[in-house]
Amino acid sequence: FLFNINLILQVLQYHIVRRRINKMDATKGNIYSILNGNKQFLIPVYQRYYSWEIEQCSRLWNDIVDMQKKGKAGHFVGSIVNIAEQAMPTGVQKYMIIDGQQRMTTLTLLLIALRNYAENHPEDKTINFRRIDCMLLRNEYEDGDERYKLLLTETDRDLLISLVEKKPIKNPGLSRIMLNYKFFVDKIADMELKPAEIYESIGKLQIVNITLDRNVDDAQAIFESLNSTGKELSESDLIRNYVLMGLEPKEQKYVYEHMWRPMELLFDYEKQDSIMDRFFRDYLTMKMTRIPKIDRVYETFKAYHLNCEFATIRELCNDLLTYATYYTNMIFKRSDNNILKSLYSDIGDLRMEVAFPFLLKVHNDCAEGIITEDDLIEIIKMCISYVFRRSICDIPTNSLNKTFATLRNEIKPDDYMNSIKAFFVLRDDYKEFPDDDKFSKAFETRDIYNMRSRNFILSHLENYGNKAPIIIENYTIEHIMPQNSNLKDEWKKMLGSNWHEIQKTYLHTIGNLTLTAYNSEMSDNPFMVKMNMKGGFKESALRLNAYLVKLTEWNEQHIKERAALLADKAEKIWAYPEITDSEIAPYRVQEKPAQRYSLETYDINAFTKMLFDMLDRRICNLSPNVKREFKKLYIAYKLDTNFVDIVVQKQRLRISLNMKFPKINDPKGLCHDITGLGRWGNGDVEVFFEHTSEIDDIMELIKQSYKLQADE
Repeated sequence: FLFNINLILQVLQYHIVRRRINKMDATKGNIYSILNGNKQFLIPVYQRYYSWEIEQCSRLWNDIVDMQKKGKAGHFVGSIVNIAEQAMPTGVQKYMIIDGQQRMTTLTLLLIALRNYAENHPEDKTINFRRIDCMLLRNEYEDGDERYKLLLTETDRDLLISLVEKKPIKNPGLSRIMLNYKFFVDKIADMELKPAEIYESIGKLQIVNITLDRNVDDAQAIFESLNSTGKELSESDLIRNYVLMGLEPKEQKYVYEHMWRPMELLFDYEKQDSIMDRFFRDYLTMKMTRIPKIDRVYETFKAYHLNCEFATIRELCNDLLTYATYYTNMIFKRSDNNILKSLYSDIGDLRMEVAFPFLLKVHNDCAEGIITEDDLIEIIKMCISYVFRRSICDIPTNSLNKTFATLRNEIKPDDYMNSIKAFFVLRDDYKEFPDDDKFSKAFETRDIYNMRSRNFILSHLENYGNKAPIIIENYTIEHIMPQNSNLKDEWKKMLGSNWHEIQKTYLHTIGNLTLTAYNSEMSDNPFMVKMNMKGGFKESALRLNAYLVKLTEWNEQHIKERAALLADKAEKIWAYPEITDSEIAPYRVQEKPAQRYSLETYDINAFTKMLFDMLDRRICNLSPNVKREFKKLYIAYKLDTNFVDIVVQKQRLRISLNMKFPKINDPKGLCHDITGLGRWGNGDVEVFFEHTSEIDDIMELIKQSYKLQADE
């Protein structure tokens, strides 16, 4: 046990030295020794709210029970790190908690539950509720906020004070304070341990109490060090701490109350950390037009702050609040404009969060009057159509984040709408915006039923132009031609001798899908039974079934005709940008006639051509997104930029991998470090392909460079 305590102290000492912290006072104790005396522990505004769940409380309780029943001398539960406020000759000594509020608050809830039990059971003389109340929960002779040993932030503060003062609590909201307090009340009532045993065991819980000197120690560095030792702080936790900790108390209070707290309240309580982490990443992407790595958002934010356009933290936080409002409006579908609210719902259904950095920009431009609300709506529709059409055409999505991250750079303020339309229309290859012809062909033949967005698609096809839209959740998807591989004879006869091939080809396509409230009744019945039954197609008021009621049979021709009709409607719902030739002309790049290269450009022989053909096929098969370009001196393979280049030599191929040499995993030692050396191609890694037996090893190296770029 003592070894564990010493180890913890050594680890903390190491991190404090590593962060160049100059002084600390670290002592081993328990919650009783920490709270005893005229003291108060405050949770600063930059700390996260109380967030321990029943799982953590249960683990603490089990440790207490196990320790008591096995007669253990103690159990280490962690550390509390605080900054001592300036000492006053009289009154309460205050400590600002940097780390440890979760366990300290939880132990306080347990003590309140134990006090209340003892007070309500005066016949049990083994525990003194007044001792708990006056020594561990309150400063008996103080008034106002100084009366309480522990002061939390915001609504948690009021709830904890109400529990200490035994005041009725009408609406605890979403705080975990009440849930965890009730957990301990129930555990004490179960009498697994006697109250006196619980009180004794709490005193055996060992805590390392570390008090820092405000004038000497670097609290921000300690906060980061604690996170590096494994404490699960989110990126937004670290950013909040960074933004608020360094402010003077008065300014800190103002920024927190007027900007930071209102921003936090915009986000869902239960998922606040994860959504705020995404917001900060998208905010930084929008500001810098590059995407921070997901685990480097905090570091990127610090670097951005040092070079941003804002002179003060207050200005920066005001900007964050502004953009967080746009962000949460999109996430939680908030708007007074019903069209915008519906579009936000579409964004959620398509999971197109990749567009948020760009959409943050255009929302702000709308708020500043640079574009109108109608322009904003048109731009959002354009983005939705772009993402949706690409998904129908099965174009991989791994380039979308970079496309939207840099799209703001394409905006021309004096020709705002046309510059965005031109950008989309002029995309090609893996970034293209599929035109009506490509989209319609894909829409008619695509397996819609097994797409994640199938309900989204059918709902929009049904509700387009409908003043009384349906709620898709009230219906199920119906295959007009049934899924049963052993079709009834009526179906086989209607579809013809090649019924099996027709079923295989068209079963899950849009032409064969509709909506019904009578899916189980329809089952795999013949077409005319489905037509005339109660709730059948003939009785249906759904627009999706309007084509069906005119028919007496269902076959390949009708499936294709209906698919074409629905594709026409889809073109209008998810429209292609409209821009005239004269409007797009300024955005067309006038390319100089360039010399075209091919494999024959290089000095290639039969052997090196065999090596090249083998390698070329394997590289191109990595993804449909891979583009091959014959350059003057080498062959380039790229996603957004080159990830591998090939130079044809007389008896071998020289391969350049576009990555830093220390990042390559090369167990067979095939690679050469060419950092700083002049070579044709890109990157710091060179490898030679000299024999067909090396192909698998070479591809493992190439895949690393490919994955590095694909993941960015």
